[in-house]
Amino acid sequence: QVQRIDTGEGSVQAGGSMRLSCEGSVHTFFSYAVGWFRQALGKEREFVAGMAYVGSNTSYANSVKGRFTISRDNAKNMVFLQMNSLKPEDTAVYYCARGPRWGMITRNEDSYDYWGQGTEVTVSS
Repeated sequence: QVQRIDTGEGSVQAGGSMRLSCEGSVHTFFSYAVGWFRQALGKEREFVAGMAYVGSNTSYANSVKGRFTISRDNAKNMVFLQMNSLKPEDTAVYYCARGPRWGMITRNEDSYDYWGQGTEVTVSS
């Protein structure tokens, strides 16, 4: 699927905001759990945010709680990650991914498929 930045230019100062989007083919995300992961330089890929096929059921990594929001638009077959109050520690390559069909939220990378190509986000202090 296609992954891109909706707002900003990939770089932002600390305290700023940015929204990432992920668009799939028809019915790519409908009825599936979805998630966002990130991988910082020299670190392993980590779970950031997830949403069950029931859109109101969400989960976030402790490091982004209260700052990031995952959402979806099934009519447009898109998934979003709104990032507010960004910190330099948020600098990483961000990936969207599709989770289990009719699934609940999972933080296990092996449960996801159809990964996006990644979006580089840089937050300066």
